[in-house]
Amino acid sequence: MSNPLLSLKFESSIESLGSSYWDVVEAAHFPRTKLRFRNDAMLKKLGVDPKSISSSNLEEAYGHFKGHYPFLALRYHGYQFGTYNSFLGDGRGFLYGQVRDCNGELQDLGTKGSGTTPWSRGGDGRLTLKGGLREIIASEALHRLGVSTSRTLSLIETGEKLWRGDEPSPTRSSVMVRVARTHLRFGTCERLLYLRDAQHLERLLRHVVENYYPNITSEYPITGNNSSEEIKAQLLAFYSELVQRIARLVAEWMAAGFTHGVLNTDNMSLVGESFDYGPFAFLNEWDPNFTAAYFDEIGLYSFGRQPATCYDNLRLLQEPFSMLLPREPMKESLECFSSTYQNHFRFCLKRRLGLPEDHTKSIKRNTNLDLHNNDLIKMTLDLLSNWQIEYGSFFTWLTTEVKRDGLPPEPEALDPSKLESLPPRAQWINWRDSWWFNQHAAVNGDPNEEAQIPARLQRWNLKQIPTRLIIEGLWKAIEDDDNWEPFQQWLKEVCLN
Repeated sequence: MSNPLLSLKFESSIESLGSSYWDVVEAAHFPRTKLRFRNDAMLKKLGVDPKSISSSNLEEAYGHFKGHYPFLALRYHGYQFGTYNSFLGDGRGFLYGQVRDCNGELQDLGTKGSGTTPWSRGGDGRLTLKGGLREIIASEALHRLGVSTSRTLSLIETGEKLWRGDEPSPTRSSVMVRVARTHLRFGTCERLLYLRDAQHLERLLRHVVENYYPNITSEYPITGNNSSEEIKAQLLAFYSELVQRIARLVAEWMAAGFTHGVLNTDNMSLVGESFDYGPFAFLNEWDPNFTAAYFDEIGLYSFGRQPATCYDNLRLLQEPFSMLLPREPMKESLECFSSTYQNHFRFCLKRRLGLPEDHTKSIKRNTNLDLHNNDLIKMTLDLLSNWQIEYGSFFTWLTTEVKRDGLPPEPEALDPSKLESLPPRAQWINWRDSWWFNQHAAVNGDPNEEAQIPARLQRWNLKQIPTRLIIEGLWKAIEDDDNWEPFQQWLKEVCLN
């Protein structure tokens, strides 16, 4: 039977830009292939019936890499821990192809662990099985929490033994395919500044706007005359929108308690989407100084520094853009970062606390309410700062405790067996009363709306946060006994719903 994955309608979008942006590469040949993960939700998103796709279909397309060519290793540079690196590029992956999803949006199929490229810098171009597992967990958990993210389509074990300094070695190898809006990044633009190539930068940015910012192309059209003023207006609007997207993205990370770990400019997407997961980690306790990467000795990319880092990366992006655009309007656009971040962070955290998505408008209609002394977000963060409870577990626990029409428990009714520790009593009472005040105000006391609180809590929180301890437990079952059931069950119960 034919393989539906080999007959997808691929587009040559990036390929058509020309060879200044990529190198044609060959895929590695692996000793064996065994499918370990498939994402049926993403198959549906790509317009493929999961029932028509077998394990051998996925292994043929994304383990043996048949059916589509050429494979493109993208070129880029980047600031890595503050130091500019001009020797970057896709070193262990390539762009497999681009297809339209069910909504007509262009999506990249990108590989990881698919072999060496001109940018491997002496590496083996491979991906550890544990690394692939971690990326699945990160992307699916973030997606479930409402964070803009790439997602893994498949993970295939490849039968090779790898040696790594940060994992017990030898360790098992894999190749994965991710679906992302684009693999073009800030570093793609920085490379063109390094080359002083304004012409190819303009071509790249217009490509990005045309394919990923349809609202800007309609609001700032470019006529057949390719007016320089029209191009400037469109690209300035693009930069402004990118600032907004990145501000919202990092707000979503912060509300999720997620630390990316390596926020170099080559890991920042030009569409404002999370991708390229490495040494990420979800918080244990609320700790702005928490650092995910063991090699980040000074905490440059710590949890609490993520908003400032993203701001700085957007500021650095003005350097290549300034080959085409005036600086002052870009500076003005960047000044909106802070307010956008703050507003979206509050929105995301209130959503996790069970408030309706339009709660701000609802509360404002209640003009008699004293909101000045009821800042629920500040009270929540203060409570978590003084309570030795896992950040994600707080929301999970709240979800299980709040019943229909109910308040969180009285201090005396808190069950120590369900908590890592008890909260400060007075602070808990104040927080609980503020939480209910905000809930009641947001729905104007409508009992039908109040009854939806548990459902909202369940929608925006996970049953279990994938902290390092949880991930290590899932991996240990695989490493020791090749037992994938705990991992599959965890995904089914926590994320894939």
